[in-house]
Amino acid sequence: MKKTDSCTIEHSKITVNGLPVFESQTETFHDFAKEAYKSLEINYSKFHKMDNLSKLAFLASEMILKDEDHSRTAVVLANRSSSLDTDFKYQESINSEENYFPSPAVFVYTLPNICVGEISIRHQMQTENAFFVLDELDEQFLNDYAEQILLSGKAEKVLCGWTELYQENYKAFVYLLTL
Repeated sequence: MKKTDSCTIEHSKITVNGLPVFESQTETFHDFAKEAYKSLEINYSKFHKMDNLSKLAFLASEMILKDEDHSRTAVVLANRSSSLDTDFKYQESINSEENYFPSPAVFVYTLPNICVGEISIRHQMQTENAFFVLDELDEQFLNDYAEQILLSGKAEKVLCGWTELYQENYKAFVYLLTL
């Protein structure tokens, strides 16, 4: 297999193939994501409705996928915290006696694979996808899984990676694989 492109997002910085493409001095992920979205001139109105995990995965994938046809690209992502960041926000909306209103818009994001769905919708992907919860990034596992998808003929490329976000700790490392 061949790794064609990669993107890393951490510490308010985005690098593509090892080269910096965006950096911010903001302190929160929310502000960083908003600033990156504007600065990189991404045009996707659903971005502002996403939870932080989906924004992280979306920004990283957007740096690699851009405007090319990816209808035959699969997505295989993993992280450690699942959707725990959003889960806590949703639980807070349930626990609040004075402001009790469990938000359906937040509830939608209480599964980590929703970020894969957001990427797939944006790029009209019509192939396989998976989201794994692992203790740490296991590139070999992701690559082996991607290789099976590629060998099966179900996809021409696979976007693989790690999209970890919990509170203000975040890191995305995604890459594109082909045979």
